[in-house]
Amino acid sequence: MSTTLPPSSGPAADAPPDAPGGRLAPWGADPYANALRTGRGPLFLRRGDGWLLPLDVERWCSRAGAADLSALHRCEGPVLDVGCGPGRLVAELTALGHRALGIDVSEAAVARTRRLGGSALLRSVFDPLPGEGRWGTVLLVDGNIGIGGDPDALLHRTAQLLGTGGLLIAETAPLDLDERVQVRLDDGRPAPEAAAAPGSEPAAALFPWARLGTEALLRYARACGWRTVDQWSAEGRPFVSLRRPRPVLERNARTRSQSADSANSAPVISSQLPR
Repeated sequence: MSTTLPPSSGPAADAPPDAPGGRLAPWGADPYANALRTGRGPLFLRRGDGWLLPLDVERWCSRAGAADLSALHRCEGPVLDVGCGPGRLVAELTALGHRALGIDVSEAAVARTRRLGGSALLRSVFDPLPGEGRWGTVLLVDGNIGIGGDPDALLHRTAQLLGTGGLLIAETAPLDLDERVQVRLDDGRPAPEAAAAPGSEPAAALFPWARLGTEALLRYARACGWRTVDQWSAEGRPFVSLRRPRPVLERNARTRSQSADSANSAPVISSQLPR
């Protein structure tokens, strides 16, 4: 699917040079970087109590699969892949004719995405980004709905990035979850003695993360004004697509316009708004 933006314009075209912000740790740490360089795990998110969530590094480092394509074929316009990892989705989107940009806080992830021929920047989603307010689709897949450990903040930030009527495609957990935790990256190797006991990890190694099932994400989205477009599952992976909420100023302007309409005036409807 091609976009309506000319090659010389659009969000990906005005991307500034890399200017890492202050949120680049901990995904730039060795366990994650090493896993991306080798293309395989083991790699986990470890909670302070020792519980482990396996991360599917092999799938991330492979080509886009059927479940990925079920999401990518729904993308509209230029696409921002948040937490792009090793770049399989950015590469596939580019092959499909989209203008696509990946962002990641890992230098190894950005480098691998670029080696695949995709565009990528070393950024956090909460840093200033190119094309804010003009993206057609934002992707939050491979667990990235958990970024920052605050679904409300992430949904708000995503709405800032999208253009009017823009689409968020998010992958959710395959369980009924609404969990916010502190985790660290772990490659399964024995921990140093000082950090071997559960709960003894250094505070600097921990970062906030969230895990949301579909129903939990939809609750947060409805509260923020997002409109549900679709829900589906492919290869055991559940997805949700949502329309960006209309900004307050746009809603107020529409209300004033409709209340002041004369008989020969047509009301503004969503299909008339610029995409």
